[in-house]
Amino acid sequence: MFRLVSLNLNGIRSAANKGFVPWAESVAADCMGVQELKCQAEHVVGKFDTLAGMTGHFHYAAKPGYSGVGLYSRREPSDVLIGWGNQEFDAEGRYVEARFDTPHRKLSVISCYFPSGSSSEERQLAKFRFLEGFFPHMRELKAEREFLLVGDVNIAHKEIDLKNWRGNQKNSGFLPEERAWMTRSLEELGLVDVFRTLNDRGEQYTWWSNRGQAWAKNVGWRIDYHLATPGIASLARREFIYKDERFSDHAPLVIDYDFTL
Repeated sequence: MFRLVSLNLNGIRSAANKGFVPWAESVAADCMGVQELKCQAEHVVGKFDTLAGMTGHFHYAAKPGYSGVGLYSRREPSDVLIGWGNQEFDAEGRYVEARFDTPHRKLSVISCYFPSGSSSEERQLAKFRFLEGFFPHMRELKAEREFLLVGDVNIAHKEIDLKNWRGNQKNSGFLPEERAWMTRSLEELGLVDVFRTLNDRGEQYTWWSNRGQAWAKNVGWRIDYHLATPGIASLARREFIYKDERFSDHAPLVIDYDFTL
């Protein structure tokens, strides 16, 4: 069994202060994708470059204290790619791809952090540029290999994926264009929203605003995903969103797959 975790940390140092490291040791993951490190290499080396017996690979943003992603793996990858070849967004530290290739299978596990557009119209336009460029990247990748992409996509796909969908139809994260991009990724590219193949219930959220009583009242959004090519997705067996402790404004999304690296 292959256990894969995704978690937006909202700062790895902050999450560590809230108990993230002991939890990571207890969850027994084979790979863990983390997003929003909010730090540079000097804050990671010797402290967070290994985690729970897994070795980390990282993509840092050029801007200090901003963005950044990591991918921890128990098994040594055959190759690691930092960035996806887009100058604008590679400068923001948003993509790590670990390849686990054998004579029988080409498989990538990816940790990715999609831009948020909620802070300004400028950032929403950047998000649209990211989506426009990332779609053909995924298409090319799928033509070559199987992959599991985990991360904070910053899009709630359907009405079931956020509590107050009626009031958010004009807000970043639930805009018609963003939702259409997700639909196109699933229908045209043939990718699979793995969590939804295992759990079709409502009120399954991975992010809660720090305003008001969003966490206490479970007024959340499901914006963290495992997106997979169909063959790998078909091997998904169990899922859970871990909510017993809070390390971040996001919750860890854990899915077990019936294969081994």
